[in-house]
Order: sequence, then C-alpha cells, then structure tokens
Amino acid sequence: MSARPWFARAALLCALVAAVLPIAVAGLRGAVLLLAVGAGGVVVTVAALYWALTRRGVLRAAAVGVAVAAPIVVVVMYVRAHLLWVVLLAAGFAVLALLAARAALRPPRSPVLEHLAPDVEHPFLIMNPRSGGGKVVAFDLPRLATELGAEVALLDGPEPIDVVALARAAVARGADLLGVAGGDGTQALVAGVAAEHGLPFLVISAGTRNHFAMDLGLDRADPAAGLTALTDGVELRVDLARINGRPFVNNASFGVYAEIVEDPAYRDDKARTVLARLPDLLTGPDSALLIAHADETRIVAPQAILVSNNPYGSGDLAGLSRRERLDRGVLGVAAVAVASTGAAIRLLRRTRTDGLTRLDATTVTVDAAAPRIPVGVDGESLLLDTPVRCTIEPGALRVRVPANRPGVRAAAPTVDWVRLLQLAGPAD
Repeated sequence: MSARPWFARAALLCALVAAVLPIAVAGLRGAVLLLAVGAGGVVVTVAALYWALTRRGVLRAAAVGVAVAAPIVVVVMYVRAHLLWVVLLAAGFAVLALLAARAALRPPRSPVLEHLAPDVEHPFLIMNPRSGGGKVVAFDLPRLATELGAEVALLDGPEPIDVVALARAAVARGADLLGVAGGDGTQALVAGVAAEHGLPFLVISAGTRNHFAMDLGLDRADPAAGLTALTDGVELRVDLARINGRPFVNNASFGVYAEIVEDPAYRDDKARTVLARLPDLLTGPDSALLIAHADETRIVAPQAILVSNNPYGSGDLAGLSRRERLDRGVLGVAAVAVASTGAAIRLLRRTRTDGLTRLDATTVTVDAAAPRIPVGVDGESLLLDTPVRCTIEPGALRVRVPANRPGVRAAAPTVDWVRLLQLAGPAD
C-alpha cells in the first residue's frame, strides 16, 4: 500500500514526459502533425482491416495491401522528418506510465472465501484420455486417483458417452464427490450434477485450455496436483451459469464466432472457413439479427455477444483473459456491433454508444428470427432454441481445490487518471 503513491507519481511523470517530449523536440505544430500522422495511420489500418474481413477477391487483396502499407508509410514519414526516435521514446514513456498506473491502481486482493472441506469416502472421477492431447495418460491420473481411493471412469469408448447419466448413476451408488479430468464442456456438465445434489466438485486440469481451472487458481501445467485436494483440500463456493438450463462454467458466445464454428468445414480448414464466411456474417444476408436483453438493457443487432459466468478483465472481449472472482453472482456481458467501416473505427474509442457494450447482469436473453441459433458454450458448438436464456446461480457449486495452489493473478485495473492524481498527492 505504501508503494502505491510512488507508482502513481511515476505514472504521472512518465505520462507528462511522453506528452512534452514531442513538443520540446518538434515544437507544438510538429507535435500536432506527429499525432495526426499516427492517428491517421491507425484509422486507415483499422478501416482497411475491416474491408479485408468484409470483402472478397480483388477488394480484399487491396484492403490487405493498404493495411500493410499504412503503418510503413507512417514510419517512413517519421524517418524522413528525423523524428522516429522521438515517437519511439515517447511511446516507451507511455508504456511505462501505463504499467505504473496499473500498479498504483491495482486493488488489494480479496480472494474467494475458503471453507473447511469435509472428508469424502466415495469420490467418483470421470477422465477423458483424449482431452488436452492425452494428459490423463501422460500424468498417469487414473492410477494416482485410484491409489487415493477414487473410483475412475474413463471415456475411452468409440461411441459418445453421456457424462451426465454417468455422474448421476455414480451418485445413486453413493458417490460423495464428483470430479472431471477433461475439457471445460465436460467439467460444466458434471458440475451441474454436483450442484443439483449439493456434492463437492473436483476440477482436474487435463483439458486443452481449462480456463475454469485457471480462474480457480489451479496449476494447469500439472493436472496431478489437482488430486491432492482429495486429501488436503478446501472448498470454494462459486457461481454456476446456465444457458437454456444447460450448465456452463466459462462463457457462451453468440453471433459471428458461433456461426463459424458451427460450419462443418471449420474443423478441416479454420482460416479458409473464417475468411469465406465473415463477409456474409458481418454485413451480408447470412448475418443473424440478434436482439439481447441483459436485465433492463436492450442490445440491438450486435455481430457478437459473449456472456460469461462472472465478468472477465476489463480489457478482454473474447473470453481469453482471467476472471478474478467466480462468486460475484452476475453474468458478464460483452457485445460488439460493427456493421460499417465507421463503426469499426469508432470502436477504437470503446464506448457503449460506439459499438461496444460491457455490463453485468443476472439474466441475459438472446433472441433471433430463426427458431434455433448456433451458440458456442464452453468451447462446444450447439444449436439452441430461441429465445436463449442465460442465468446465474450464485454460490451453487462447491468446488474442492488443493489447499496449496498457485492462486489467481489479479486482473489489470482500468486506468483512472483522476484517481492517480489523488493517490499521488500528499497523504492526509
């Protein structure tokens, strides 16, 4: 806490240097020209990239050429004016200002409350040997779990296995803990069964990404470490989200991404499928007209909506970042509308009225003219009946985690310059 004022002062000092340096070297008029050239280059690049995504053939090729050329032209202009070093140095100070500001504004950690984990006698674990490139086998998880007294069911058959039925059958036989070594989609389905019966749930990070495990503070590099929760663990009470009644632990995505992933050609050639589908999905006849209601807020015609089980960090629009907490009792909502080149440029300003909506809600309903729409749920492509309804169940899931684990890294705070000035001032 005592270092925060110094970080705030460093941030303000670096920001001041970044602003004054171009004026000191190039004069006020030269500094304005530097800023105008740089901003113009960014605008042209963004516009060209949008055209590259929404056009085909010669127009797409031309747009890609402009997107590549624009930054080069800006750099050449700076070099010819002998001011490239000024721009780079000012940019360096701006980065230092941002880093120092985040260090000053990062709030004190308030981790999820830990509860005493009662002993379990009949833990039941479902393991997918194919998930995560074979981590279940590579880390010898079935043997280790069996030695700790767990019953293990392997999803190694040629036919799809109903993991929900498998988990419910285990509960009927007397299982007092359910767990999964696999991907987030399987984790969510079994977690739903655990929540229904009030049983603790064990997360073993044997999937490809395991964002849920990461946001619980588990060690994703060592799935076997998750098994120590059976003998030396604590319980966290976290929220469980549902979409049309189906549980999800990470997020549900609507719009462009879900439409592309649902395409059968996506598995064989991702890049070609994305480029082929984007023009019609963004601006053409294939673009689904979505209407979302997040509590009392109405969102009309977004190209993409991400609904997450608790909000992601402020800089994350794709669900690739971290959620610092999983017990806030709200859904995170991020919606983007970029139906024109101007909207794509205005998105740089990242305000709600310019194509970007970010908010928290307890209920999100997404409707469309079609009776069913594709939705990406925890990385799996599904077709769901409209209207699609997402809800949150606060504290519904008892997650059992190791007492000793890496923990959750704090999310980067939003930079508030007024707050920085207050922190940098003399102490009361």
